[in-house]
Amino acid sequence: MTAYGVGHLHEVTMGPGIVEYLKRIDATLEPFGGRFLIHGATPEMKEGDFKGDLVVIEFPDMETARAWYDSAAYQAIIPFRADNSVGDIFLADGAGDGHKATDILG
Repeated sequence: MTAYGVGHLHEVTMGPGIVEYLKRIDATLEPFGGRFLIHGATPEMKEGDFKGDLVVIEFPDMETARAWYDSAAYQAIIPFRADNSVGDIFLADGAGDGHKATDILG
């Protein structure tokens, strides 16, 4: 089942650290089949209040997403992002083909 790396960045300080992170992240994704679906987009809000930027990276499955996040290459660049932004970063499984809303009712 497809999995996603999601970042909700509330604040980003653009400067040398973030530039270095951006220059290096694509190379960390390639070996794991990761690809950006959303990168730095500010959502068009219809309900609620969302501040910041949204990043969504697709991976073939959760095991691969975890392997990417835990990889030496990605761990090496995390400080460039973490020291220059405030936000939430998480991995989540996708719903899968044929999923219906009522499937979560068990």
